[in-house]
Formats: sequence, C-alpha cells, structure tokens
Amino acid sequence: MRTGGAASNGKRAVRSNRGRSGGMRSMAAGGPRLLVHLDMKGAAPRARYLAEVLPLLRALGATGLLLEYEDTFPYAGPLGPLRAPHAYSPGEVRAVLSQAKAQGLEVVPLVQTFGHMEFVLKHKEFAHLREVKAFPNALNPHKEESRALVKAMIDQVMALHEDIKWFHIGCDEVYYLGEGEESKQWLQQQDNTPEKLCLSHIKAVASCVASSYPTVTPIVWDDMLRGISEEALAESGVPQLVQPMIWDYAADLDVEGKVHLIEKYRRCGFSKVWFASAFKGATGVNQSLILIGHHLKNHLQWLKVASKSPVDVLEGITLTGWQRYDHFSVLCELLPVAIPCLAVCLQTLKNGGYSEKVKENVEELLGMSNLEVDTFMSTSVGTFPGSNILTLVTEISFYLKSSVDELLERNRYVTGWFSPYHRKRKIIHPIIMHHFQPDAVSLLSKWNGVVRDLQAAMEEVFHKCTIEEWMEENVYPSLQKLQQVVDDLDEAIKAQN
Repeated sequence: MRTGGAASNGKRAVRSNRGRSGGMRSMAAGGPRLLVHLDMKGAAPRARYLAEVLPLLRALGATGLLLEYEDTFPYAGPLGPLRAPHAYSPGEVRAVLSQAKAQGLEVVPLVQTFGHMEFVLKHKEFAHLREVKAFPNALNPHKEESRALVKAMIDQVMALHEDIKWFHIGCDEVYYLGEGEESKQWLQQQDNTPEKLCLSHIKAVASCVASSYPTVTPIVWDDMLRGISEEALAESGVPQLVQPMIWDYAADLDVEGKVHLIEKYRRCGFSKVWFASAFKGATGVNQSLILIGHHLKNHLQWLKVASKSPVDVLEGITLTGWQRYDHFSVLCELLPVAIPCLAVCLQTLKNGGYSEKVKENVEELLGMSNLEVDTFMSTSVGTFPGSNILTLVTEISFYLKSSVDELLERNRYVTGWFSPYHRKRKIIHPIIMHHFQPDAVSLLSKWNGVVRDLQAAMEEVFHKCTIEEWMEENVYPSLQKLQQVVDDLDEAIKAQN
C-alpha cells in the first residue's frame, strides 16, 4: 500500500508551456491509458466475478488492468509455498486474461521485487533473504539468491502473460533498506549510499526483465526515487530501463509539485511517466464504505497535473484499488462496494472533468438512481455485478453497531435492570423483562437475516476466507454482543422459573 504524501520536487526549473493545454484534458480514446488496479492480496474475487466486471470496466472507460496477484498467483515448484489456498489456478488466470483481451483491455502484471515482499519473506523457505532478519517486508539486495528468486517469480508470471508491453516490478516503500548487516558493511565503503543501493537493485531487476523480455518495459512505483538527486538518477542508468509511476491519493494533491517532479524525471532521462490515483483503499486501513468525493477530488487534481504537463510525457493513469495496506493488515473497502466510486473516477478521467452528464452516465451504467458523491450513501441499490453486496454492506455499516449500542448502552431498562452485574447472577425483574426482551429478540432476528443475505451474496464473489475475515471484523463484534444479551436473558428467565 502506498501511503506517502506529496512528492519531493528536486530542483525547480523554468517551465516552457510548449505542448501544454490550458484546460483539463480528457483521457478519451487515443489518449493516455486508463488502467484499473486489482489488488489481490486480500478479498481476491472469484474468476467468474471478474468475468462479469470486465465488460463494465470497459464500458466505463478503462483501457487495461494492473493485476497485482501477490499470493493468489499459481506459483509452482520451489515457489509453491507462495501460493495461497485460494490462489487462482493457471486455467483461471488464462480465462481472465482471455476475457480481458476480448474486451480490449491490455493487462500489466505487477510483482513486488524489493519492498512489500511479506507474502514471500514470511515463509521459512525464504526468510534468510530478508534485508533485516526480524522484518519480512524488504528483500536483501546483496544476495545472488535474492535476484534468482525475483527472476523466478517474474518468469512464472510472464509464462502466463503473452504479448504484454509492460511489467510492473513494484519497488515502493522499501522500509529499513540499508539496515541489514550486509547493507551496513556495504555502506561503510566510500561513496556508497542508501540511494545507490536502491537504484542498483532496481537496475538489476529491470535489466533482468529487459534481457529476458526485450519488448517489455518495466514500471516502478516512484516513491523511492523522489528524493534522489537528478545527478544520481541520471548516472544510475535506471531512467533508460524503467517508467516511473507517480502515486498520490490525496484530495488536495500538490499539482505544481507534481509538475516539477515530472520535469525532474524528464531531465534525468525517463522517457515517459505514469500517474497513480486511487478509487479505494487509501482513506482508512479498516474502511468499509467509500466517500466518493475524496477520490473524485484526487482525480480532478491529476487532470490538472496532466493539463500542465507536456502532452507526450504521460503513458497512462492507474486507478489503484488497494484491498489491504499491506499483507498483514485488515481488509479495506471490498471491490463491489467501490464500483460506484471507480465508475465516477473513470468517467471523470475519460470526460476531462465531473459534471451532471457524467453523473447520469454513471447512474445509467450502474443501474443506480441515487448516486451520492459528497456523503456516504445511506442506501445503495444498483444492477451492476455485486451491487447487492454494496446494499447490504451499507446497511450493516450504517446501522448494525448503532442499533445494538442503542439497545445495550442507551436503553434504560437494559442499563438499569440488566447490567453485567445482573447478567452474571441471572437476576431479572419479571416486569422489566417485558420492556426490552421483544426489542432484543426482534433486533437479533433482523440482523441475522441481513447477515445471511450478505453471506449468500459474498459467496458468489469471494472465497470463504474473505467472508470469514470481513464478518469477524465488521459484523460479529456487535452481533455477538446482542446474541449474548438475548442468551443471558433466556438464562435469567429460566433461573427465575
């Protein structure tokens, strides 16, 4: 998950207006590519659901997919331990890629090769390749075995992806780089710096891609490059090998700062850049609903950056949809919940701005009549794939906890006559019981019904592990409290009798 703020601008130079347009440019056909990022490191959708969603993404304006498989790729052989129990089969991957091709969506695979390698380095078979022994996030860049591991991962993914033009090699948020024992020794040598260490590994991975797959261009997240001097970047040879993907998910993204950063990258020798916005997974680590307005503002800011940049510099924009902040964090917004936001953002980029006409387009494509941008939608009904999940998640997020808390913490009959003290001793006043028992039983019955409906809807889209995790995080804390009170009430009544 990329969580940083505005980029470092490096040296600022006088800008020419050649090739710039005054207003916001649309990303219509023939313009920069619009990739939708599918983050599979949590709540990976079933292949059959992706088959339903791809035509919608195309209709909304997407031109491609950035597929971050993580542990859902069907790694085999020595890489077998990386494969999660719910990983896609090779046949499922081929089917999704074939469906994407049929929709005219080009695919860019993403494999982390430096930072965010928890899904690899957590396993005992690969733990010796950690940069810092105790932390599974970053790869040791000094070991030949590290490069062999990365090459093996890339080769297996490439074997299932034919005719691709780009391959994303990650390389963001390489925390604790330089703090491993081998790195400390390396840094003691004259002229060695953490920046050089970072660039040398990126160059090694990019060179590996270039030599094995000469028609494929590597992409890297740009955050590790932002603070590096122009001179160091230019001398490294990295700009001739990769295209940086500049990411920023803020609603108040610094437009001028980004324009200067692009100029810096151009002066260093990068031929093209990508932008990365976000349609979900960027506003809270355990967020379950989406405030579309935040993400819309982020995309409007990126349109301003595009309008102030040379027309030939932008290769495309990736709309990221993070499912976890990292491999070990909780789930954030589920993909079906985020589709209205993704639709708004794609249509905004495609049309060069947001308008009533864009809103109407989105509502028509999604079968919605009540699209809200500036507030959380309290009721959400649509006809798009997975829309029933959005409806039920919205109901639970808005009303489950509040309704249970209202009964258990603000109903005076519960707080006054059925407190934890009473419940422990099975004491209940027979008259008082009738003031809240029907409400408690009715509330429990209602929410059990909603949860059953949601589980059934989620089973069509997600694997069992995702459903269990989402329920344990978002449903059971409140539902179990309510169930326990009803159970305690039954026990107290039995004790009275």
